Parts: sequence; C-alpha cells; structure tokens
Amino acid sequence: MIKLHEAIKAINPQAEFTYNEEDFSTIKWLGGTSAISQSDVEAKQAELQTAYDAKEYQRTRANEYLELKEQLDLLYKDMTADKLDNTGEWHKHIKKVKDDNPKE
Repeated sequence: MIKLHEAIKAINPQAEFTYNEEDFSTIKWLGGTSAISQSDVEAKQAELQTAYDAKEYQRTRANEYLELKEQLDLLYKDMTADKLDNTGEWHKHIKKVKDDNPKE
C-alpha cells in the first residue's frame, strides 16, 4: 500500500510535515507548507497504488529471470550450437517468464 508520506511528497515534493503512523489527523504541517486536504492525499494514494499495481508483472518477471551471468552463459551456448533463434535455451527461458507473467 502506498504510504501517506509518499502521496504527500507526490503532491508537493517540498512539503515539510510530521505525523504518527498512517493517521492523517496527526499531520502537523511545518516550514510554511500549505496544508493538503485528506481527500487530495487519498486520491493521490489511490492513483499511485493503481500505477504500482499495474506493474506487478514487471516485478514478478524480474524475480523469475535468471541472473545476467546465467543468461549470458545460455546465449553463449546457443551461439555455439547455432541456435540464435526461438529454439535456443535463452529464448525459451525468456519466453516462459513472459508467458507466465503477461502484461495485463
């Protein structure tokens, strides 16, 4: 979940404030920062959360790809075997990760 401070900083990167936990009612605006309404912060949180959720497939893919050195080893072996097409092991690995985690 997008945190309160992340939404406030997305609205006003120069905002100075303190708060307790995730309780909007405890915000104290500092340094001449203009108060931001709770509804504006909640709307920004929802917007940021939607953007974050939309990229779940990217985070999942990143965790499932082999390490770069292992991918390079696969590519080397595919080159040596003249398999720089969709029959190579590197291509099969990448395709499986992408197929298992499609863009929504």
